Amino acid sequence: MKHSTRDHGGKRRSEAANFNCYRLSFRGAPAARTRNLERFGDRVAYYVYLLASRKNGVLYLGVTNDLVRRVYQHKTKAVRGFSARYGVDRLVWFEIYDDPSTAITREKELKKWRRAWKVSLIEAANPEWEDLYQTITR
Repeated sequence: MKHSTRDHGGKRRSEAANFNCYRLSFRGAPAARTRNLERFGDRVAYYVYLLASRKNGVLYLGVTNDLVRRVYQHKTKAVRGFSARYGVDRLVWFEIYDDPSTAITREKELKKWRRAWKVSLIEAANPEWEDLYQTITR
C-alpha cells in the first residue's frame, strides 16, 4: 500500500516515489563498494572521517556507518553541499567505532578542534595526505 505525503511544493507524492528518487540519486555506485569494512560480532562499524581537497586544503569532517559508500558519494558529488562545492573528496584520515553514539561524540569533539590540531591528526597517520579510498576498497 502506498502512503501519500506532501513534498516541499505541497504536491502529493507517494512514499514509494520518494524512495525511488533517493535510490536513483546514487545510481551507478558499484554494489561491492557499499559494504561495511568492519563488523564487531553482529554489530555494524561506525566511522569518523576527514576528507581534504588537497594537502593542507579544505577539510570536511563526517561520521557514517558505511565509509566506502559515503566517500564514493563525495567523489561522485552525488549529494550537493559543502564537499561538492569545494572539491573535498580525498579521504585522508578515519577512525572506527563499534557504537554510533561514541562515533558521533568523537565527531562533535573533533569539530571543536582548531584546524592545526586536525592537520596534526592527519599528518600523524598520513603524512603525505594520500587518498585512502583505494586502500579501503580493496
